Amino acid sequence: MPKGGWREFSSSDSLQRPEPPAADTPRSQQIVRVQPTRGGKGGKTVTVIRGLQLDNAALKSLLKKLKSRIGSGGTIKESEIELQGDQVEAALELLSKEGFRPKRSGG
Repeated sequence: MPKGGWREFSSSDSLQRPEPPAADTPRSQQIVRVQPTRGGKGGKTVTVIRGLQLDNAALKSLLKKLKSRIGSGGTIKESEIELQGDQVEAALELLSKEGFRPKRSGG
């Protein structure tokens, strides 16, 4: 055993990512961040929605509503929704109608 009892990657559990928070938080108490960003997208603006505590089915349903309301494409990446273009205002409006507490963040 190494000095001090420290072992690098002592078990396979240390390599596992933490579980996302449970979807027990009501929508009215979820603070959702909506931010336009360009980083790593080839110079194109995308709108990122973070902080949603929903299961996959509810996340896909919300994405479908957003895409049809806004009229642009979008995807889910690591429990975040990405919408094509600068769609912050429309996303804020729809999320508040759905019962969330959205906030604009970033530029």
